Amino acid sequence: MSLQKRKKSIDADVKITYKTYLKPLLYLLPFIISISIFTIYPFFNAFVISLKENYKALSGSFTGFGFGNYEYVLTNETFILALKNTITYVLWVVPISTALSLLVAVLLNRRTKLQAFFQTAYFLPLVTSAIAIGLVWRWLFNFDYGLINFVLSRLGADAINWLNNPSYAKIALIVYGIWSMMPFTIILLLAGLQNINKQYLIAAQVDGSRPTQTFAYITVPLLAPTIGLTMIVNMITAFKVFNELFALFNGKPGPAYSLYTVIYFMYEQFYVKYRLGTAAASAIALFFIVMILTLIQLYMQRKWKNY
Repeated sequence: MSLQKRKKSIDADVKITYKTYLKPLLYLLPFIISISIFTIYPFFNAFVISLKENYKALSGSFTGFGFGNYEYVLTNETFILALKNTITYVLWVVPISTALSLLVAVLLNRRTKLQAFFQTAYFLPLVTSAIAIGLVWRWLFNFDYGLINFVLSRLGADAINWLNNPSYAKIALIVYGIWSMMPFTIILLLAGLQNINKQYLIAAQVDGSRPTQTFAYITVPLLAPTIGLTMIVNMITAFKVFNELFALFNGKPGPAYSLYTVIYFMYEQFYVKYRLGTAAASAIALFFIVMILTLIQLYMQRKWKNY
């Protein structure tokens, strides 16, 4: 019997009914229910609220549907400032944290006696409260008795008013953001390094390749999909910056309200001014901005693979 006839015979014996899909569906049902309740429904509800003009949460009343909330958000000077600050934060934090994390991951990937200790040390910030860590960084950046200014004074430099000067406050937020983003990035990159086939590295060593050449022409290209994934995840996380800002500046968006971010703008509209429509509109606007940038990154990363 030919292979094609045998395949037709097998297909004829297997009858596909609704029961064929029932068991897989039952396994997926808890996930489908949870993702529908906690992700899909809130998104569509926020989208509907963003179209309700003069929406009142307590009474549920509104004057009508329209794009007034979007017009208010996209022409609001505070939102534009928040978007600029957020983009600046993303452009600094994501590349630097990814590069530093790659360096640390390469060092951690080497077989040393203290490898487990250092892996645990770099992982600990990931499971520590962001607010608690923010309080520590507030102490580090303190003008009078902060550790950073103490080190600068020992080096002969003047103390810097990190948290009260708008120019230095942005640097402080970026530094804190880079540090807070590194643990998760290190874990992903370390997993990617450990999945690289050692035969490629051994072959390069036999051919007389120097460590820097091996890293640049073998390790990095093979790690490109993981690097791309971490940059996308880090970009999405950086656009949602809030905990770092809230903890570092005691619940305020920086000195003289100069460090507004999109999430802080959303928080203020929702919890302070009770403007649910504009808060929802800013959330939807941020979603589409992040989605477009993510699609652009995915398109660009298709050219990274050269193997």
